[in-house]
Amino acid sequence: MRLFIAVPLPSPIREQAGSLLRKLRERDWPVRWVQDDGLHITLKFFGEVTSDRLDAIEEVLGRAAVGIGGIGLRLGKGGAFPDARRPRVLQLEIESEPGLEVLQDRLERGSTEIGFAPEGRPFIPHVTLGRVREGHRLPAEAVRELERIADGLSARARADRVVLFESRLGPSGPAYVERSAHGLP
Repeated sequence: MRLFIAVPLPSPIREQAGSLLRKLRERDWPVRWVQDDGLHITLKFFGEVTSDRLDAIEEVLGRAAVGIGGIGLRLGKGGAFPDARRPRVLQLEIESEPGLEVLQDRLERGSTEIGFAPEGRPFIPHVTLGRVREGHRLPAEAVRELERIADGLSARARADRVVLFESRLGPSGPAYVERSAHGLP
């Protein structure tokens, strides 16, 4: 099973990001768009994991969430990874209180302790909107258009849960199934 840990987007951030996503889907860009109900902030991606590792991952998640409390989030600018000249992923930045980085760091360290490789690059809080299809390029103006459309976004909310998701690939893209969750009260 493909597993990852993420913070689901709370309302109204989810609603504002979903509205932007619906506008972007109208473009004739070679992008596999994320489903509205799949909008989240990934904290740790495990990839393919055997079921015998599930308990250890859930334990890491439980320990990491202790004492974090709700985390203030705000939608930021639109952009692309790795950069606007060679976009592979279209995304929205997330501005957050320090608790999000603390949570991500605890998850990274705990995952390393149970045998998972560290990410190897700095954590940049973001919401993936879509991925450019393999072998395709976006039109030159696409990232600038995303930045322009996203410019007025300013939704704020408090994240109150962190979730271990299983990603199940299907004909219309991945479906994210909640395996376990911990509150961030």
